[in-house]
Amino acid sequence: MLRDERKYPVAAIFNSIAHRFGEIFRKTYVEVDNSKTTFVTVDGMILRENMTEGDKLYVNNIYGSTDEFTVLGYGRSAKVNLSRRLCSYRKYDLVKFPCAHAMAALCLKHGDEYGTRIYNYSSQIYLKISYLLAYLGPICAAPLESEWSMAQEYLKIQVLPPNFDPKLERRKVKRVKGVLEPSRYKKRNKFSKCKRPRHKRTTCSLNVG
Repeated sequence: MLRDERKYPVAAIFNSIAHRFGEIFRKTYVEVDNSKTTFVTVDGMILRENMTEGDKLYVNNIYGSTDEFTVLGYGRSAKVNLSRRLCSYRKYDLVKFPCAHAMAALCLKHGDEYGTRIYNYSSQIYLKISYLLAYLGPICAAPLESEWSMAQEYLKIQVLPPNFDPKLERRKVKRVKGVLEPSRYKKRNKFSKCKRPRHKRTTCSLNVG
């Protein structure tokens, strides 16, 4: 249908697209539901990558705190606060998901058990149960315009276009060319006899044979 869209109405095309996306979504939902992981599959892969990268970093606990660490590695050092879920690189702050610096700090704090503690330092939105609850209800595409239900008072309202003032458009300013820009003036014609511009045989004042 999508290849022969000119033979079908626009509504049928969008319904076909919505149906296809629905199939993909239901397949993904079943895969997440049948998985044995605590996090969603994609998030778990990112988590393992951060753990691998965090093993290459060096962690120092200067202040003796159980939550504040200084992580050294590629480039400049990073400061991590596990209790507040903060990192000076700001990645941990934004996504609320342990970055490589946070993984290195967790490894120093919890030792070999840090692999089971990382879930306590991540946002709940990455859990598999959160994903399943968010998409538990059906997601329906918008119905056809003929099936819309609207109150009569809204149908009588005439929607006018916004006010437009042509004077508010951008003011046209003549551009001044730079010194190094080549000139684009047209070449002036010269009379072949006197070699002067704007001269021709009928108007030339010189008596050139």
